[in-house]
Amino acid sequence: MLALTVGDYLLWNWSLSANHDVLALVSGLTLPPLVLVSLWILAAGAMRLVAAFAAGRRAPRARRAAPAARPRPARAATEQSARGGEDSTRIAA
Repeated sequence: MLALTVGDYLLWNWSLSANHDVLALVSGLTLPPLVLVSLWILAAGAMRLVAAFAAGRRAPRARRAAPAARPRPARAATEQSARGGEDSTRIAA
């Protein structure tokens, strides 16, 4: 988009100096929207870079501050409950 904006500006400058009135009018009318869109894209890209840099610097602190994970149940008990176990008649309280 930035290249299109620069190309339109160069065309507008050349057409003004070469007395091509219609071409200067058309390229001059399309130049302001192209400039606005190009500035918007540049600003959005800069904000993404700032956000990515801030997130990259904040991530290690967030990992350290995370609470400890709960201990996992014993593997044998988990496998038995998944299969239904041999003591399927007992109900745990």
